[in-house]
Amino acid sequence: MFSKPEEEEEEKKRREESNRNTMKTPSSSTLSKPPGGWSAITYILGNESFEKLASMSLIANITLYLRTKYNLTGIFLVNVVSIWSGTTNVSSIAGAIVSDAYLGRFLTLLFGSISSLLGMMAMTMTAAAPGLRPVACKEDDADSICAQPYKWQLAFLFTGLGLISIGAGGIRPCNIAFGADQFDTETEKGKAQLESFFNWWYFSFTIALIIALTIVIYIQTNISWVIGFAIPTLCLAVSITIFLIGRRRYVYKIPRGSVFVDMAKVVVAAYRKRNVDLNSSDRVSFYDSSFRFKYLNKACVIVDAEEELDSAGTAVNGWRLCRVNQVENLKCLLGIFPVWVSGVGCFLVMDQQSTFGVLQAIQMNRSIGKSFVIPPAWMGISSMIALSIWILLYEKLYIPITKRTEFSRLKIEQRIVIGIICSIMCMVVAAVVENKRRTLALKHGGFVSKLHVAALLPQFILAGLTEAIAAVGLMEFFTLRLPESLRSVAGAVFFFSLSVASYLSSLVVNIIHLITGKTPWLGGHDLNDNKLDRYYAIIAAVGVIDLIYFSWFGRKYVETAHKTPSPEGGERELEEGSGPRI
Repeated sequence: MFSKPEEEEEEKKRREESNRNTMKTPSSSTLSKPPGGWSAITYILGNESFEKLASMSLIANITLYLRTKYNLTGIFLVNVVSIWSGTTNVSSIAGAIVSDAYLGRFLTLLFGSISSLLGMMAMTMTAAAPGLRPVACKEDDADSICAQPYKWQLAFLFTGLGLISIGAGGIRPCNIAFGADQFDTETEKGKAQLESFFNWWYFSFTIALIIALTIVIYIQTNISWVIGFAIPTLCLAVSITIFLIGRRRYVYKIPRGSVFVDMAKVVVAAYRKRNVDLNSSDRVSFYDSSFRFKYLNKACVIVDAEEELDSAGTAVNGWRLCRVNQVENLKCLLGIFPVWVSGVGCFLVMDQQSTFGVLQAIQMNRSIGKSFVIPPAWMGISSMIALSIWILLYEKLYIPITKRTEFSRLKIEQRIVIGIICSIMCMVVAAVVENKRRTLALKHGGFVSKLHVAALLPQFILAGLTEAIAAVGLMEFFTLRLPESLRSVAGAVFFFSLSVASYLSSLVVNIIHLITGKTPWLGGHDLNDNKLDRYYAIIAAVGVIDLIYFSWFGRKYVETAHKTPSPEGGERELEEGSGPRI
């Protein structure tokens, strides 16, 4: 146990270590204001807005592009979109490792943006050069046989998509973490600013998407795919320019090594000492460690001081004896896993709208008046509008009320529960609408149903509310409940949950296609031959299971994630965003 003076000394050392790992800009002494804060966030949000505009203008319309220009349909189309989306998100893990161990967040963001720019340039080439695509197929003819792309054409396409995935791997785990670096979370003001940053981060790029994607998607669908892809390519170039303009305003954190390697060391060291009795009276460890996941404490137990410590009192072999902060970092990551599982179930619903939701829109009446036809991908804009309205109401109406009354901010666990409920409602509504769409199409014997595409608005709005309430809450939870050294990991964990949801969606689709046999619920060029409503019902059932799981089990880890049991049997509170002592 620490004595009081020793605790104060350790706290002093921790703060000094934090200062050493924060590198101000070389020219910070010439600035009228110190680097960091909202002045730096302005450039980061500007970069993020244009980057998201570019990436989402592709993601929102990729299903339609592959269907109309590459003649991909059925299960293969859904698999390509889901697996690409999953790979784009899972690459965040690699980006987090590179950022934390080698390049730092600024350079990782910069190189990721450049990779995304190259990928968008390749996608623009596929639209501009007819030889890179198969011969066009008649879209509204369910009986037509369409030419499939050659392998080399798919290879070029996948190369462009791959570069975008690599770029996302550098951008996604670092943009939130780099923004969080600009605030001093050791102060109450910094904590409050950081909490608002998460909502404004989501709000700023969503507004840009609502304004721009209406134009970009319309151009892609009704005017020219070449121009429609050239615009986001230009936006990426603008994004990189804005990011570099603000380089003197940023606070930079020096890379301190990959925490994933440290975690591996903890697992190996704990296994090597699996026979050590933690209750032994002669047990010695570097420092006092927490009592959750007690097995991992064996990694920092000193069995033989002469063999395991050098003359300076540090570990000779890091794979046999670990520091307590290494152990506590792994415990922090394990502590958020039950909540992470709930996030995967919630994101599974959001994943359906970018594939099956768009396919539904294609086979519905999209006319407004006599000449205007709504692009299918425009339905996703309703999700963004719902997200933006919620954040505006929450930040500008609800939060000010809480400051004047006894009301309080919605707790993270409350937001996750509300988000899961919205996801269940989304799938139930989607199943009802799809049943009506298909019934009308079969009744009138047409490929396109007479049901207007506006009937899809409720399910897309509910998907947007799911993201606004649950996704923002989960992002805040991962970032605040992990120590500062794991902030890039927090971003990677968030996007990894999106990745797993995409892979899980693809797996469920293939399993259902296999099980339903000769009368498949999913697959084929024509949704009228499928039973998509039954698939939606299954996803809704998964949501119900997720709600039960989180309510009875997962939410406990939200409520206690910032508390660490003490040896006396009580609990000591950890500051949000702070890490264990070193």
